[in-house]
Amino acid sequence: MINRIRDIRKGKGMTLAELAEACQPPTTAQTIGRLETGMRNLSLKWMERIAAALEIDPELLVRSDASDQPMVVAALKSHGPEPLTKPREAIMPNDLSGDGTQMVLQVDESVGEFRPGDLLWLRQIAPEDAPHAINRDVLVPRPSGQFYFGRLIDRQGTFVGLLPPGSGQKQQIVDGPAWIAVAEMLVRKL
Repeated sequence: MINRIRDIRKGKGMTLAELAEACQPPTTAQTIGRLETGMRNLSLKWMERIAAALEIDPELLVRSDASDQPMVVAALKSHGPEPLTKPREAIMPNDLSGDGTQMVLQVDESVGEFRPGDLLWLRQIAPEDAPHAINRDVLVPRPSGQFYFGRLIDRQGTFVGLLPPGSGQKQQIVDGPAWIAVAEMLVRKL
């Protein structure tokens, strides 16, 4: 098994010291470094502490060395792509999720800026967190078992207002949705 602490930590933009401080209870950067390099045994207890600090599931910290992983090999800048000094493992979208259930909305027909085949990754949040999602695309359940999808444009009391992505569609109002799923990433095949 290969330890992925360093790749995930760097993917989240954290230093060894920041990760060490985020652990509960806090530890030292030297200890995190030893765990990353395999100089110290990565026990289940350590996996749980580090995973909680990184806000991921503990099993994402290790992977089989037999499987090939996609690599980030270049960064696109305004003047063109630049190779990375050292390629790093690409972390799949669900590896970097924070709190909340992830779900995916599949696009079957062109609507607004979305094309058939697009996959929209969403993270479920509590309705009281809706103010943080204003002006973001969201999926909201309806009482009938159906859904509304659109740009969250308003929240007043238990009501949320959505503007659908298609032109000419009317604003949708949902009273007291059980949850709201905020769009975090669009995956589009070329």
